Amino acid sequence: MRHFDLAPLYRATVGFDQIADLMDRALSSDVSQSSYPPYNIEKTADDAYRISIAVAGFADADLSVEVKEGQLVVSARKADEDNGRTYLHRGIATRAFERRFTLADHVRVTGASHENGMLHIDLKREIPEALKPRRIAIAAGSAPAVEKDVVDAEAVN
Repeated sequence: MRHFDLAPLYRATVGFDQIADLMDRALSSDVSQSSYPPYNIEKTADDAYRISIAVAGFADADLSVEVKEGQLVVSARKADEDNGRTYLHRGIATRAFERRFTLADHVRVTGASHENGMLHIDLKREIPEALKPRRIAIAAGSAPAVEKDVVDAEAVN
């Protein structure tokens, strides 16, 4: 496995800490990352996304969806409900989990729904007006616009 040292990047740049951290997380092979529960990430519109997580066996009260420090944290904890049941085969996993998704700038969670064993989390990217591209009108004519009520000063000497 390759390991890249991003320390020179930290020394030579200012304000790109998030990008360096993202690259470091992406390049590090975290084999302890669990594949449970399975999930999909889909793009539903130009600036809208949906994360769908398979959470069969969990009730609404067992699930938690939080946004903190630029991360979407989805977790679940199910109380033991054996009630004297004897299982011959238990294939529906209801073990506790925590899944984290790093959100880009200006992406916010707009809602979450739980239906048919799937947890759907809707996300929307909202770019502030100051960052949106804008068209500048070009004035006709060759002379620059002169402001009214401006007095030209003459040199004294």
